[in-house]
Amino acid sequence: MAIMQRASLCATDYPIGAQTAITADDPVIDSSTLAARLDRLPATRAVWKLILLLSLGFFFELYDLLFTGYVAPGLVKSGLLTPTTSGLFGKAGVASFIAALFSGLFIGTIACGFLADRFGRRAIFTWSLLWYVAANTVMAFQDTAFGLNVWRFVSGMGIGVELITIGTYMSELAPKHLRGRAFAVCQAVGFSAVPVVAFLSYLLVPRAPFGLDGWRWVVLLGGVSALFVWYFRRNLPESPRWLASKGRLDEADAVLARLEATVARQHGAPLPPPGPSDPAPRKAGFADMWKPPYRRRTVMLVVFHVFQTVGFYGFANWVPTLLVKQGITVTSSLFYTTVIGLAAPLGPLIGYWIADRFERKHVIVGMAAVNIASGLMFSQASSAASIVALGVLLTLAGNIISLTYHTYQQELYPTAIRARAVGFVYSWSRLSAVFSSFVIAFTLKEFGVHGVFVFIAGAMTLVMLAIGLMGPRTLGKSLESISH
Repeated sequence: MAIMQRASLCATDYPIGAQTAITADDPVIDSSTLAARLDRLPATRAVWKLILLLSLGFFFELYDLLFTGYVAPGLVKSGLLTPTTSGLFGKAGVASFIAALFSGLFIGTIACGFLADRFGRRAIFTWSLLWYVAANTVMAFQDTAFGLNVWRFVSGMGIGVELITIGTYMSELAPKHLRGRAFAVCQAVGFSAVPVVAFLSYLLVPRAPFGLDGWRWVVLLGGVSALFVWYFRRNLPESPRWLASKGRLDEADAVLARLEATVARQHGAPLPPPGPSDPAPRKAGFADMWKPPYRRRTVMLVVFHVFQTVGFYGFANWVPTLLVKQGITVTSSLFYTTVIGLAAPLGPLIGYWIADRFERKHVIVGMAAVNIASGLMFSQASSAASIVALGVLLTLAGNIISLTYHTYQQELYPTAIRARAVGFVYSWSRLSAVFSSFVIAFTLKEFGVHGVFVFIAGAMTLVMLAIGLMGPRTLGKSLESISH
């Protein structure tokens, strides 16, 4: 009866001549056949619409995540924070503000990553977005370093959950032939928030429109994302892979059948037949992260995340402050970082052309090498042209690494534990950022800008070794085959 009902549903949804999702002659629906059907979908408007909806959510998330470095000069100017600290773990410096964010991100990723595995990708995508928007709005009206840091911590928890959920959601909805490019588009849309927040900071941070500090306006403007939350939720289906992992096969089939019907209409031809079904991974729990084949992957990603954060956020969060430390004015520093920020979406756009052509691990290793070379040269740069050119190169390399590892880490675990496993390994980057922000502040005080970039170069060398020596190949493979 269930098969007949599914066949009836598909027959009404598909145009005449299009291949339906299932017929009475097809085998009983299971996780493997659902995955094979999803992976054969061509890249039509319907598929890209889902990717763009998730990407818009990522835009607002990165706006809130990355305004830290751009509002830091304004927080110092207002007297709320100091650029460096008297000791390694000072509580009123820029480092404490960065540490509060990443402490929240750590808790959100390590302790709350399971939420998307338990309650679904769609629900957690919505509520975590509302969570951090509300927290940042409250933070914008704080007048003490303590209040500022507390609410930045709370918002960080929501951002941490959202980071894991979007990546998991994307990897499960995008067909395997499109997965790398889907993440590239998501990152391109998301990182377009960088020039937006940089330009707004350039306009607002040195001023106080209507008597309100400019940095507060930058934070509040990010809250407009709340207006789009319900629109996102209404237009996003639940992940068929997640539904299947929960034994809700009829619901998974119905969701996928509607998507197939839309794709078939837009494709204008029968859908290609599903490829061979890879065996669905057995039910997995958190402990399976420490058993073959996942143990090696877990160790690799923990090492990677501890050190990649130093390179990525060591530049992104500190570049305005580093430039001021080199004697450049706050206004000029924000102008330079605005120009550099314009390159942020270009990294993922370049990544779009290489994402599904080159092995993920090789891209990460290559871009880490570029990061090391350009960072050391940036520390010696003095002219505006060299500062901007090397800043752009650092931004491009960092963003290509980001889009690649976001794709890569989602591929390495089975659906049943994907969100919590990625949350666990990703949380180490958040914990690393907490401590590295204080180390960078201390290094900046004691050894200057060059010392900061020597520290970053050492961290990125360890990134290259971890991924290059321990990373498996994933290009062009289904999520199910990688999980074995």
